[in-house]
Amino acid sequence: MAVVIRAAGAGDREAVVRLLDAAFHDDPVSNWVFPEEESFRRGHPLLMGAFLDLVLEGGRVDLAEDGSAVALWLSVPEGAHDEDDDGPALLRQAIDPDNKRVEAVGRLTSGIHPTHTAHEYLWMIAVDPARRGEGLGTALIAAALERCDRDGTAAYLEASSARSRDLYTRLGYTVLDPVLELPDGPTMWPMWREPRG
Repeated sequence: MAVVIRAAGAGDREAVVRLLDAAFHDDPVSNWVFPEEESFRRGHPLLMGAFLDLVLEGGRVDLAEDGSAVALWLSVPEGAHDEDDDGPALLRQAIDPDNKRVEAVGRLTSGIHPTHTAHEYLWMIAVDPARRGEGLGTALIAAALERCDRDGTAAYLEASSARSRDLYTRLGYTVLDPVLELPDGPTMWPMWREPRG
């Protein structure tokens, strides 16, 4: 499937936040962070917006031209890790101060993020729920992985469901140990892909 991909900008923010919110409505990790319907309705779009803003500022947002799919990528340099990073706490304060899971998911994923080499980090990928199964997500990832292969750069992500883990495996990612078991919640699979010659 030919998917026209462009870099999203600030003018795409509202539409991309809506897409992320809809696409992650049934995601196990999103539902762990916001287990009650009202907190999800109120807090989840704010969290998606905060994530998008971070990537718009310092990364790359690949958007299908028709707005049906989006991928958020960050370039991570070798050795990039700050255990004293107050980003998760600030995010919690801005999104939902009473929800410890907003901060916990950031700290826990940061704790398993590899630092041994520079890589491209797929923070999030989302496909319009009405368009799933059309290969849009695969097309977005494949375009980025072609860049990684061309540049000799590794790629990393955390899969939030067994279904997505299996898709990423087909794209050349392998699961790293240890997997992340969220407290009283779902599993997240850290996955790594070496560049291909």
